[in-house]
Amino acid sequence: MGFLQEVGDFFRDPNTRFVEQTVIYLKLCAIPIVISIVIGVLLGVLVARRPFAAFVATNLSGLARAIPTLAFLAIVLPYLGIGFTPAVLALTALGIPPILLNTIAGLRGIDPMITESARGTGMTAWQVLVRVQAPLALPVTMAGVRTSAVQIVATAPLAALIGAGGYGDYILEGINLLETAPLVVGSIAIAILAMIAEFGLAAIERAVTSEGLRPPAARSSIGDSIATEAN
Repeated sequence: MGFLQEVGDFFRDPNTRFVEQTVIYLKLCAIPIVISIVIGVLLGVLVARRPFAAFVATNLSGLARAIPTLAFLAIVLPYLGIGFTPAVLALTALGIPPILLNTIAGLRGIDPMITESARGTGMTAWQVLVRVQAPLALPVTMAGVRTSAVQIVATAPLAALIGAGGYGDYILEGINLLETAPLVVGSIAIAILAMIAEFGLAAIERAVTSEGLRPPAARSSIGDSIATEAN
């Protein structure tokens, strides 16, 4: 009962501002996810049919994923300062690579005969992309969106280190003051949002996958296949 009482006191404290911090955290996650989808999909469409460009984009994406989010926050700090904007940029940089890689993989995995057949019916390049290629590549792209969203939700607490707010403030408070309640509340809230993102987007991914389509190839083989064709 002592721990439950501590959690209750934490929520009753006006300084907790749980609703406000929840709104901040949702914005801190939703905005990078949307921006990552737009940039990742657009870049993927532009480079997918250009072997060398796809090879470069794939390797740069892999390099970007290797850079720790904390390092990126440290890099942008002297130029953008602290707060919400640099945190959004850092999380967006984290979210783009999975979407870009999966968009490239989805488009390049389409049988060229399907595309040629669509063109043979008189479709323009735009119509082929929208009516044929996009629906076929959508399940693979959605897998990348799911990965990206979960990574962003799970990494967003680090934004508290540069004053962006959100549930990360509770984590820092619990660590700095050695208090269990804020640490547990923040951790559980983050875990719940991550699970919502995982299962919600997984359901959407299943919904947009036509019956009979094979599961997408492992992403680890994407770079190798692109590099082989580029060479």
